[in-house]
Amino acid sequence: MMARLTQIWRSMPVRLALLLVLLFSVASLLSLAASYAVTQNSFETAIRADLEQDIAGFRAAPSARAVAALVDAESRDADPSRVILSYIAPNGQIYGNGAIARDDEGYHIVSLAKGRAEYDGVYLSLTTRLFGGQLTVARSRAEVEALRTVFLNILLISLLPTVLIALSGGLYLARRSKRHVEVIGGTLDDLTNGDLGARVSVSPVWADDLVRIGHKINIMARAQEAQTQMLRQVSSDIAHDLKTPIQRVAVHLDDLARTVPPETPEGTLLARAQDEVTGIASVFQSLLQIASVEAGSPKSHFKPVELNQLCLTFVEVYEPAASANGQSLICDIPEEVITVQGDKNLLGQVLANLIENALRHTGAGTTISVGLARRDGHALLWVSDTGPGIPEDERDKVLRRLYRLDASRHTPGNGLGLSLVEGVVKLHGGNLALLDNAPGLKVEITF
Repeated sequence: MMARLTQIWRSMPVRLALLLVLLFSVASLLSLAASYAVTQNSFETAIRADLEQDIAGFRAAPSARAVAALVDAESRDADPSRVILSYIAPNGQIYGNGAIARDDEGYHIVSLAKGRAEYDGVYLSLTTRLFGGQLTVARSRAEVEALRTVFLNILLISLLPTVLIALSGGLYLARRSKRHVEVIGGTLDDLTNGDLGARVSVSPVWADDLVRIGHKINIMARAQEAQTQMLRQVSSDIAHDLKTPIQRVAVHLDDLARTVPPETPEGTLLARAQDEVTGIASVFQSLLQIASVEAGSPKSHFKPVELNQLCLTFVEVYEPAASANGQSLICDIPEEVITVQGDKNLLGQVLANLIENALRHTGAGTTISVGLARRDGHALLWVSDTGPGIPEDERDKVLRRLYRLDASRHTPGNGLGLSLVEGVVKLHGGNLALLDNAPGLKVEITF
């Protein structure tokens, strides 16, 4: 789950969405900050203008007594949380609804009522000398302070939903794009694994760039398939054309063997020639069989095949040969009957090739195991041994036609057995894996 989320977060649509969200957020923050600064300055300018107008009104009074009376009268109707009026007369008496006091902590506005309570809040004040006294008018900055909250709310209301919508859209597009990319990736995996008939199913809802990539991959796959088919056809044609002349040579050698005594040097040389011709004929026969399997021609004759009985049969057939070589051939199959849809003869040839390879390339004292099981709903067939095994860097190469390891060049065989096995497994929709048996080799087939 975490891996899928990581892939989605690292996808291009999500990254673009995050980039756009970041740019939009920065632009919104700068715009709101500028608007806040301009609006705050306008509010403070308006407050200062009101203060100057208030001071100008009190200047119109003719005397200090008149100013005191006017301040006292207006302070009765004024809300102290909004406007503070204070006039210190020349005789030291204070008129109004508040007095400004100062201590070590700064300025404070104290009520002139009996409780002498201190007013909370921030005020903008203007003080002037008037008729020998001191007049102070202060207006609350509550509206300016509330402006910050308003802008924060605007920021949350406008920016947060936009971020959520953009991220949700990015995630949706990322998941949608991920599915499309997985289709392309699956086709590339099939082509890599040898399924040259795999094609990208391009959907009309795909983006133009993915559509172009899909078409390019299909063009490449068709070209690769055509070239591979041409090479296979050439090898099949060569094998088919040479099969008959080689068989004729074999017949002539057989006729000649009837006239030449086998104990003579000529008879020994003739026997070697017959063995070589038999090996050549086997190679061409295997090439033709591989071509037939790769063409998929036997697939139309598939029937249910019981793998349990097939494994038991071939273990019984090869057990005497294993005993003669000093090897142990065992069968490990479950009681559950495991059946696959396929060609019994081809599957039998797969088992025969794998068992013969194990017998041929492992020495005395080794154990060869033919096993069968069910894993995750799939039939699993394997042939393992405790011999020298195959180096990891050589395991892909031994599946090629006519490829042989250096250590097995002096043993019988033509290097086509595993190629045929792989072809039959693919024909049955299975997967072939060469694994380390620690020690030895384990050939595992999953149907």
